[in-house]
Amino acid sequence: MSKQRVLSGVQPTGTPHLGNYLGAIANWVDQQQQYENFFFIADLHAITVPHDPKVLAANTESLAALYLSCGLDSKHTHIFVQSHVKAHAELAWLLNCLTPLNWLERMIQFKEKAIKQGDNVSIGLLDYPVLQAADILLYQADLVPVGEDQKQHLELTRDIAARVNFQYGSEDHPILKVPEPLIQTSGARVMSLTDGTRKMSKSDPSELSRINLLDSPDEIKKKIKKCKTDPVRGLTFDDPERPECHNLLTLYQLLSGQTKETVATECAEMGWGQFKPLLTETTIEALRPIQERYADLTQDKSHLKTVLKQGQEQAESVADETLRQVKDALGYLPA
Repeated sequence: MSKQRVLSGVQPTGTPHLGNYLGAIANWVDQQQQYENFFFIADLHAITVPHDPKVLAANTESLAALYLSCGLDSKHTHIFVQSHVKAHAELAWLLNCLTPLNWLERMIQFKEKAIKQGDNVSIGLLDYPVLQAADILLYQADLVPVGEDQKQHLELTRDIAARVNFQYGSEDHPILKVPEPLIQTSGARVMSLTDGTRKMSKSDPSELSRINLLDSPDEIKKKIKKCKTDPVRGLTFDDPERPECHNLLTLYQLLSGQTKETVATECAEMGWGQFKPLLTETTIEALRPIQERYADLTQDKSHLKTVLKQGQEQAESVADETLRQVKDALGYLPA
């Protein structure tokens, strides 16, 4: 029986943080042998908001190196750069012509980001969910890892696929596979260090809100020392009145590899002065092997380049065939 296919991508904007790692990448690593994986660096998505052209390529390469440093294995996972596979942009255009405008205008993230950008908001920001749909549908993915806050985008992808299949395919011969969400439960939402009610985010203007995977031990120590806590002694999970406490205990649980019950018992009588050094040391040690591997990969980039080239070739072999099928269904003259 063939493995189910999983597709996911991350934008090369800023260094991935613990939320990205514990909420997504670590789960990809743990489950990669169960699936056929296509994981890409979403550099086309990185320019929907103002960006610095001088760092785009370097950030793309850095993210690919971090994928490998975190444990993704090219034997099980095809890692590639989105813009290197031309079918992404071409299928996005075809899907643009089949997607009603009002479907895009109702997207929550567009509304939120458009308010920030005002008159400078781009067509790309409105339209990127269609490109995201093309990313997924090109690979006939069975499953797409998503957080709860991203389910709306996957629903749009499913709607677009169903529309294409209804208009140009048939019930017996659908053109595009309608993907299902792969929602992680453990560590799916790592919260900000400065506000336990908000998700940890690369877009937060405060560096103190997150621990990046490449932060030095001194930076980690500083951020945990300054993170928001409360005056209550004794640390507990799942208290809605203590969101920061729950978040920091969850970080410790995930980074130490212990069960929730073990951590709850260990920390029940602790104060923050005792817990913060424990969390600091645990975080530094958990990130040490990732950072060492990253240093090796970026000092000698030959292996990284080989992995990306092989990933591109594997991706193209699948994506080009899907694109051909869509163009045939739409009536294009074959090349």
